[in-house]
Amino acid sequence: MSSNRYRFHWTKYCCTLVTLVFLSVFLVLPLILVFIEAFRGGINSYIAAITEADARAAVLLTLFVAAVTVPLNTFFGIMAAWALTKFDYRGKSLLLTLIDLPFVVPPVIAGLIFILMLGSNGVFGPWLKAMDITLIFAPPAIFIATFFITFPFIVRELVPLMQEQGRDEEEAAISLGAGALKTFWLITLPNIKWALLHGIILCNARAMGEFGAVSVVSGHIRGSTITMPLHIEILYNEYNFSAAFAVASLLAMLALVTLLIKSLLEWRLQRERRGFAQHGPTQEGTLM
Repeated sequence: MSSNRYRFHWTKYCCTLVTLVFLSVFLVLPLILVFIEAFRGGINSYIAAITEADARAAVLLTLFVAAVTVPLNTFFGIMAAWALTKFDYRGKSLLLTLIDLPFVVPPVIAGLIFILMLGSNGVFGPWLKAMDITLIFAPPAIFIATFFITFPFIVRELVPLMQEQGRDEEEAAISLGAGALKTFWLITLPNIKWALLHGIILCNARAMGEFGAVSVVSGHIRGSTITMPLHIEILYNEYNFSAAFAVASLLAMLALVTLLIKSLLEWRLQRERRGFAQHGPTQEGTLM
């Protein structure tokens, strides 16, 4: 018995050590090096790199893209999750497969698809040209590509939880005379709020960091269609390493803040799921 316990502890410590070494070498150390290189030229050089006109434009565009696509994805994610978990109909599995499509389509391919559809020589190109509408190689293309890449994140966070919770509370509320909107605000939303926030955080992180699809449809126009990841690539290709790492550190700081919020939400979501498993769903609102 003691021998088996010793083997178990030995295995646990070995797995933990290997994990820590892997994380240190491939995650923590590169992140530290990014900040070291960013500040190698001094604080004045760092501030100049992140406040330069093209850098400011890239930061603003990145934040604006996230500010537009995340709310749209939140609305879409809630509607799609509701349709997938609260109703029975043919084609639900096909709908879920289509929602997962951005996970399996490489971002570069997604960008090429939008060029084939919306470019000047694309399927809708002549119509867009006749209407004097420019999408490709302009900011609207960045919004479209980012929306496509990020829209599964919120749905995939909500569907498992809503399936686990079932429909009993919603059906009871509707049987008592509550409308669909009131049922959602007082029953469904309180039960999914932490999973929804977690999905929003993941969606926002991907929206700010998306590179492949945005690179294809942006046209790389400085001050107009360059997001932070694209700006970092341009600076690095121009051998402006100090400025590239400075902007990269700024993007890394945004990622670290996102990671911290994500960890807090995961902790809260785990507590809520344990509470749901032990006591059932908590009803935070009334129908009166």
